[in-house]
Amino acid sequence: MASVNIADDERRIVIRTLNDQFRKTGIGGSVFVTRGVEYLPEDTKQKIIEAVRAFDDFNDNNDPYGEHDCAAVKIDGERIFWKIDYYDRQLKNLSADASNPDLTNRVMTIMLSSEY
Repeated sequence: MASVNIADDERRIVIRTLNDQFRKTGIGGSVFVTRGVEYLPEDTKQKIIEAVRAFDDFNDNNDPYGEHDCAAVKIDGERIFWKIDYYDRQLKNLSADASNPDLTNRVMTIMLSSEY
């Protein structure tokens, strides 16, 4: 039987909660779209943003670490990926601790699957 580190589980829950809050509200970071998404029609871009915010179909295949940090949606025939990365407050290095919002600036990139 594998041992479970409670501190790791608690950290994962905090990261997941912060990621969900950020994804749904934009609070705690910056959201960027790639050129391919930017060139889509406005109504399609709006559908994409709404779908990313509302996404809740996390599972072992798209969320193996339980952090809710990436997934894919299909909008108007386009497969869209989104991914949250964790940077320090100056956006120069990776965050030392993604569970600490005082140390972390979340960056979500939304892209066409073909741009990955």
